[in-house]
Amino acid sequence: MGGLQRFEQRLESMISGAFARAFRSAVQPVEIAAALQRECDNNAQVLSRQRRLVPNDFHVELSQPDLDRLQPFDTALVDDLTNQLHDYADEQGYVFPGPISLDFELAGDLTTGRFRIRSGAKAQVSGDASDTRMTRAAAYLEVNGTRHPLDRDLVVGRGTEADLRINDPGVSRRHIEFRVQHGPIPQIEVLDLGSTNGMLVDGQKVQRARAEDGTEVRIGNTTMTVRLVEEPA
Repeated sequence: MGGLQRFEQRLESMISGAFARAFRSAVQPVEIAAALQRECDNNAQVLSRQRRLVPNDFHVELSQPDLDRLQPFDTALVDDLTNQLHDYADEQGYVFPGPISLDFELAGDLTTGRFRIRSGAKAQVSGDASDTRMTRAAAYLEVNGTRHPLDRDLVVGRGTEADLRINDPGVSRRHIEFRVQHGPIPQIEVLDLGSTNGMLVDGQKVQRARAEDGTEVRIGNTTMTVRLVEEPA
């Protein structure tokens, strides 16, 4: 039995066919599951002979009628779609850069029965900074929905020796360093530490650059934004 058939049977048994009744003439959950699989297939990046990186951040866009029909079941459906993606990834040798995120959104240009999926690779980010340091920082980094203080020099990379660790295969173990000079307004510089893939600062490939409020630094598949705080605690 295929993965999609098992997925559909789990949904039907879980809610006694409610999905089938609610979606009889609209978007079918099994269609969404198949589209999520295709999204992984179409965006797989080769890491090694047996491992390929696939997106882990999914947004399913629906018409208003379909979104309304989905609402009573959205939590259960997200859970089952997520589990089905994990099963499919195991079968195909796919790896996710971080936890799977999946949500449903309104798209005004779509009609009933039609949907589309936007996806991206969103690497898991981890650091050792305390909440107190974050509160007192005069500058910080925004990375994949997380914040990390720039109150001292900060090495960013994939390895355990980095201060800020990003699970992105395009990121070197020690990829870049933010150097901070303290003052009424912190002076921040970012430099490449001899990484394999380099860095982009506001879209330009450079070895070293001054970073100001709103500066975007991209390494691998990950973009981080520098933020300055007007009045830190």
